[in-house]
Amino acid sequence: MELTKLIKERRSVHQFDYKSVPLEVVSELLDTAVWVPNHRMTQPWRFVIIQGEGRQKLADIVRKFREANEPDPVKAKEIGQKLFDKFMSVPMFIAVVLQVNANPAIAEEDYASASCVIHNFSLLAWEQGIGMVWETYPLLRLDAFREAFGVKPDERIIASMHVGYPGKIPPAQQRIPASERLTVLE
Repeated sequence: MELTKLIKERRSVHQFDYKSVPLEVVSELLDTAVWVPNHRMTQPWRFVIIQGEGRQKLADIVRKFREANEPDPVKAKEIGQKLFDKFMSVPMFIAVVLQVNANPAIAEEDYASASCVIHNFSLLAWEQGIGMVWETYPLLRLDAFREAFGVKPDERIIASMHVGYPGKIPPAQQRIPASERLTVLE
């Protein structure tokens, strides 16, 4: 597929088909996705995949977290179950885990580089008919969520990628052309 078309047609997918994405395919996509600019070649990322029955642990964490934050017990159960079901409908979760660097300049470069890895993965996946959405919800900082992904104290999760074959592809959302936000200084 032509790169321009791929970039413009890629969508963030929130509803998935129940078909599993082969781990070998995801591994190959990640191997290609890491070919990004990384100024100091720190390559500070690693990936943790949760799929199959492992998803239930995440769904339970989400349910408990949401139920604990709702004072009405009936509503808490209802909302908790809804989120549990939503997490169970995602075929695969990929946490992008970043080694935290104490140097602010390197930390910023590392985050930018890891973000490029995520975007590369999204384009490569889309090219293969695989959808995903890059989530950055507060759960990423929750101890139980971090433990589920095996995140160490000197690491942080910068993305929970929900990955699967699209059940529904959302329509494109309008973008402001860069030309409308371009300043040229001579």
